[in-house]
Amino acid sequence: MTLSVRQISGEDHLAFLRTQPSASFLQTPAWAKVKPEWKAESLGWVRGSGADEQIVGVALVLYRQLPKVKRYLAYLPEGPVIDWAADDLGDWLEPMAAHLKKQGAFGIRIGPPVVTRRWDGAQIKEGIADDAVTSLTALAPAVRSQVGAAVVSQLRELGWVCQSVEGGFAAGQPQYNFQVPLAGPDGPLSEEQVLAQMNQ
Repeated sequence: MTLSVRQISGEDHLAFLRTQPSASFLQTPAWAKVKPEWKAESLGWVRGSGADEQIVGVALVLYRQLPKVKRYLAYLPEGPVIDWAADDLGDWLEPMAAHLKKQGAFGIRIGPPVVTRRWDGAQIKEGIADDAVTSLTALAPAVRSQVGAAVVSQLRELGWVCQSVEGGFAAGQPQYNFQVPLAGPDGPLSEEQVLAQMNQ
């Protein structure tokens, strides 16, 4: 069934996020309140119509206006919140891009919340101690994600361009995220167990 994209209420946006196992706080309507210099919109991906309508994805879009013209950069920080494991991401992204262009967007910046590679703490510590290692990418990852690789491949095929990590808008955006596990296979970790994973 075809997906459509339209503006939704903040309440519908939050209701969908509550059904998800994980979503960034940067994709909540509340994040727009701390970005007053940006215009904000909650979007919903909708399947069906009328009584059968169902929201199956959401996004907080922040629009930054260019000086003196009615054109915007549309930014979806750590989003959108959609099915990134879908076989055809074009079904999700093309209606979004069409909607954003109607709103005056000249460019769209998304932040797919998918993992492409993982390194563990021990690997990173070894890399820091090795003078030959000058970047994280010089270390072989402990895990490579098939879903992440498929997302990167599909985005390229669809014409999306990976932004350079040097200067400009990318300068304030982390290329890598560090996560400290607070639970192990046997349940929550104690404070001592969490601190034992760290140095200093």
